[in-house]
Amino acid sequence: MSDTTRLPVAVDAMGGDRAPGEIVAGAVRARDELGVEVVLVGRPDEIGDTGGLEVIAASEVIAMDADPGRSVRTMKDSSLVRAAEAVRDAKACAMVSAGNTGATMASALLRIKRLPGVGRPAIATPIPCPGAETPTVLLDAGANAECSAEWLVQFAQMGAVYARQRYGIEDPKVGLLSIGEEPTKGTPLVKETHGLLAAGDWAAASGGTFVGNVEGRDVMSPDVDVVVTDGFTGNVVLKTLEGGMRSLVKAILASFDTNDDTRAAGEVLIPALLPLYGQLDPDNTGGALLLGLNGPCIISHGSSSATAIVNAVQVAVEMVDGDLCGAIGRAIRPA
Repeated sequence: MSDTTRLPVAVDAMGGDRAPGEIVAGAVRARDELGVEVVLVGRPDEIGDTGGLEVIAASEVIAMDADPGRSVRTMKDSSLVRAAEAVRDAKACAMVSAGNTGATMASALLRIKRLPGVGRPAIATPIPCPGAETPTVLLDAGANAECSAEWLVQFAQMGAVYARQRYGIEDPKVGLLSIGEEPTKGTPLVKETHGLLAAGDWAAASGGTFVGNVEGRDVMSPDVDVVVTDGFTGNVVLKTLEGGMRSLVKAILASFDTNDDTRAAGEVLIPALLPLYGQLDPDNTGGALLLGLNGPCIISHGSSSATAIVNAVQVAVEMVDGDLCGAIGRAIRPA
């Protein structure tokens, strides 16, 4: 799809801890650096200088701590709802938001709608693997706290399609998160899902190879490309990894400032560590995708900077141009 025929990306200007300043700055940079058309959604009088970007007016803002379902139902003129409606009404090709995650999901689900045959959408989050060329795709990372085995099988299908479309992995290795590699380990849900994935029927249309159960230690390794789990467990894994990496980086930086010797060592080592830091920086991942909808929805983290928004818009464009939704729709057909 050429830049002249692609619809703009709708960016929720009011969502996130650093909105609207960083969000608008990122949207302007996305236009200038990527050549992508972007439309902002939010309160025109609060957005400030848009740098010439079009604004879809929305009078309400769903707070980060608001109840997702109730807010989406009652605040129909919120920036999140209007962004999702822009995709639904073919005024935008995708939506990006760093706002309330639950409300983003609810807005997208209610307005953009699910693809035919999809039981539940899932949040697919790329987890960096130091030293590897591609990250691990973790899903579901928080959309569905309780799941059925059939949904998890669909997550495997969607994750495999996503890994192939975005990262060029021809035959993604799909693992099921559990407490041991043996098929007999795990909850009843995990055991039932293992049986369905091991049967292999799910891979006929979506591609991918089931490699069995994987453990938490495998998420940041090149041994698996897609890790499937329920949204409750997936979100715990995601937040644990984020907190662990943040603590590790702080500890390393602190150790370089304990005395003259460590400061001298830091001057040599820190430049060498910067590429690794960049790989682990969530601003550089572009956000997570809500898979299973009729249009791309990118969920950026709440503290997103302008750089994070640029990368989120880039991901949105890549998924639109690669027809990710169409590929998922072809892999998961209505029964």
